[in-house]
Amino acid sequence: MPSQQFQMDLIQTSAGKLSIYFLGHGSLMMIFNEKIIHIDPFSRVADYVEIPKADIIFITHEHRDHLDPDALKHIQTAQTTVILTDLCAQQLDGGVVMKNGDTVTVEGIYVEAVPAYNIIHKRENGQPFHPKGHGNGYILTFGDTRIYIAGDTENIPEMANLRDIDIAFLPMNLPYTMSPEMVADAATLFRPKIIYPYHYGNTDTSKLADLLAGTGIEVRIRKLA
Repeated sequence: MPSQQFQMDLIQTSAGKLSIYFLGHGSLMMIFNEKIIHIDPFSRVADYVEIPKADIIFITHEHRDHLDPDALKHIQTAQTTVILTDLCAQQLDGGVVMKNGDTVTVEGIYVEAVPAYNIIHKRENGQPFHPKGHGNGYILTFGDTRIYIAGDTENIPEMANLRDIDIAFLPMNLPYTMSPEMVADAATLFRPKIIYPYHYGNTDTSKLADLLAGTGIEVRIRKLA
């Protein structure tokens, strides 16, 4: 790892160890069987010059704090597979476009693209901050472990269709995504074993832990403001 200090959790899966590094905002890095996986790299939260090059990059949507060319230029190589949305592909050359409902296997990792959008929170012109169909959440399967990276979304009805989620990264930053109450509601829809709130800005993360106390869902708070 680079000299920068990031919190890291180690997850044991049936196919090997998965290291999750919490870079900041909506940005994550994972290492699985020596493959480097980046999620929504954003140059304001980390110095990507020092961070390992990517084998796979997932981009959830086209907003600049998720699709950041300055970060990408430092970690993308000719061998990197970039998974992205149609709107992202209009800004970047190459990549594998996934729409909501699509599936693909990359480097032995089964990937499902699922909806990510706003219902309640909207701009002054009445348009949702994240319109339906524009962005993806991703479910990544590592052996027997399924990890849901929600992207920028609210507690949408489609979450009730999620199955066997072991770990969920859910955004918690009003007005763009969810309040702690909305995240707790989302958790009741698909009941992951572990929730990491992420992309949470100045939100009081302890509220989520209080809301889910006694549910059997573990809330893990990591530095990702």
